Amino acid sequence: MIKVAYSDVSRLNLKKAYPLLSSMRKEKVSRFRFDKDKKLSCGAYILLRRLLEEENITNPIFKKTKYEKPYISNYPDTYFNLSHSGKYVVCAVSDSPVGVDIEYNDPDIDLNIARYYFFNTEYENIIHSDNPSNEFFKYWVLKESYMKYTGLGFHLNLNSFEIIIEESIRLKGDKDNIKFNLFDLEDYKLAVASTNTVNRCIEFTVESLY
Repeated sequence: MIKVAYSDVSRLNLKKAYPLLSSMRKEKVSRFRFDKDKKLSCGAYILLRRLLEEENITNPIFKKTKYEKPYISNYPDTYFNLSHSGKYVVCAVSDSPVGVDIEYNDPDIDLNIARYYFFNTEYENIIHSDNPSNEFFKYWVLKESYMKYTGLGFHLNLNSFEIIIEESIRLKGDKDNIKFNLFDLEDYKLAVASTNTVNRCIEFTVESLY
């Protein structure tokens, strides 16, 4: 089982959303200075809350691994991951480990990031593509989704593994049969790494999350 959902939270009402947050998330939201960041943090949590409710998961107890990846201690067979960028929040809920990432496809991105931090063949594919910035963000979200899937996050170096984008997307030397799914969402790229195949992403209006 896997569900991936997203929502545009630019119109999120913080007063309505705040009471729905866990104590851990309230503390995190309170540290942000700007409303845009508060909305993204609130929106990611209430989207997660909605997906968990659909799986009949109530009163989840959230904890973190030593690498800061959150998990639900009283539902050990349920995994989730969150991401946000710009106006969108994304959530994945699964019965196996999962990583998700979304990024705004910025045409002015400095491609030297790929030169210095990506696998060399990935960088070469980016700079020789017809649309280098678009290709860059394909690799970026795929790589970050994998890093989050492993639970290591940025403790795993970006250039320590290679993503191969052909007719299908795969991790070079993969022994775990990880499936990568890549989606275009307006001017954003969204990627999911899991042992499950994701056929579509579900959209929720922010009003439906309160």
